[in-house]
Amino acid sequence: MTDTLDLRARQPKAIHSAFTVLEEVARCGAGVTAREVSDNLRMPRATTYRLLNLLVQEEYLVRLLDPAGFALGRKVSELVTLVAVPERAPQAAREVIDEMRSRIRGGVHLVRYDALSLRTVDIDPEYPLVDEPRLLRDLPTSALGRLLLAEQSFGVAAIGEDVVAETLRRGYATQVGGFEANRGCLALPIRDASGHLVAGLALSSTRDRIQQPGALLDTLVDGSRRLAPLLV
Repeated sequence: MTDTLDLRARQPKAIHSAFTVLEEVARCGAGVTAREVSDNLRMPRATTYRLLNLLVQEEYLVRLLDPAGFALGRKVSELVTLVAVPERAPQAAREVIDEMRSRIRGGVHLVRYDALSLRTVDIDPEYPLVDEPRLLRDLPTSALGRLLLAEQSFGVAAIGEDVVAETLRRGYATQVGGFEANRGCLALPIRDASGHLVAGLALSSTRDRIQQPGALLDTLVDGSRRLAPLLV
């Protein structure tokens, strides 16, 4: 194996090596270092660094700051989303969501979280998402994505210290103007018994309602609590 590997040149050995590196990062988990990947695969350091950098450049991996190392990137999440069988919320959960929709004039949506990605489970048919592909790939832009990123070690780098702090203080995430100028969304966490984030409940509505949700927030908080035991 040489130090001149280039995926764009379509060299079979380079492609195989890149997949091997990608699989090793997935196996080791977020935060694995280049040195650990090199040692685990018994691959020359220079080759490992070059492949890692290329995978980061192509967005199959992301470089973490704290802890320093690498994690699976956006394109891996997109591939998982494309091949995954669409999930449907349990009947009891759908009944809770339908009840909330009857009380709230706006889009009420449910998503599931998987590591560093999200997937839609129940989208409001009366108020559908404006741009679902972007929601899935561009986590910092949406409230649902920010909710997930705020709990990650690299969340500050992804969405900024102020957004992380405000999200953790409030207990929910918001965004306004990310998809439409005068509209936005807020997202509440749904957690399992250990406190792990497993799903998100979102309201998409006008700018004013998102910035000053009032009683709407109480309805959503109650809904997220009722949904938790139905989704874990």
